Amino acid sequence: MQAIDFQGPDALAFAHAQFASDVNALQVGRWHWSAWLTAKGRVIAVLLLCRLGEERLLALLPDGDAEEIAGQLRRFVFRRKLTIVPRADLHFRGHFAAAIAAAGNALAVEGTRIELDVGAPQLPRALVVDAGAVAADPAFERRWREADLRLGLPRLEASQREHWTPQQIGLDRLNAYSVKKGCYPGQEIVARTHFLGKAKRTAQLLEVPPGTAAGDEVRRQGQPVGSVASVAGDIALAVLPIDAGDEGLSIGDAAVRALPLVEGLAR
Repeated sequence: MQAIDFQGPDALAFAHAQFASDVNALQVGRWHWSAWLTAKGRVIAVLLLCRLGEERLLALLPDGDAEEIAGQLRRFVFRRKLTIVPRADLHFRGHFAAAIAAAGNALAVEGTRIELDVGAPQLPRALVVDAGAVAADPAFERRWREADLRLGLPRLEASQREHWTPQQIGLDRLNAYSVKKGCYPGQEIVARTHFLGKAKRTAQLLEVPPGTAAGDEVRRQGQPVGSVASVAGDIALAVLPIDAGDEGLSIGDAAVRALPLVEGLAR
């Protein structure tokens, strides 16, 4: 995970114009899910957007690339009064336990330390953002990523970016986009899909065989029906037709089975 800091009198207006969520409705001390989309309504990045002050937002990017994304966003600043700065000095610690002070979308801020509730009743988790260094723990990172997928949070590696609409990867379950706010990149596609009822595919959690990778084809009774968007260990989020059913699914020569998603991550 990485972070981008937005500060200045126009920080809120800029974020509202660029991101898919209703940023103007985000109160100080609160956070919500959001996404940055292409003009064609494809997801570039999923993010946690925290409002730390009247003129300050901190975007947390589960899939990183803060430097690249900040550079792309700066192209749209024009004459707005704000700075967009990747925060390489911030580090992240996760805990598989209920947050101590944060709850729901309410942040707990103490000095430079920020705590967020990023879990659900069936799968409690807390995320702490601070300036202190954190030792790498690959096993824990895999477990955290698996929990993300179980909670319905897609983790998009480079090959899957700019590939899916928000509806296809289940961002409606997180309340990560708005169909009522004013224009933002991809808004017309998102709204049309929502109001005309044309979302024919959505994310399904699957138990998958070893070696499954993002982009792998999913078949039902031998016929292609979708593909894998995110993988973590032996589970994956695959984009499948809403009416595909959960029987007869396979990846390669291995049968796969559908798993229930854990509810409660929407913010």
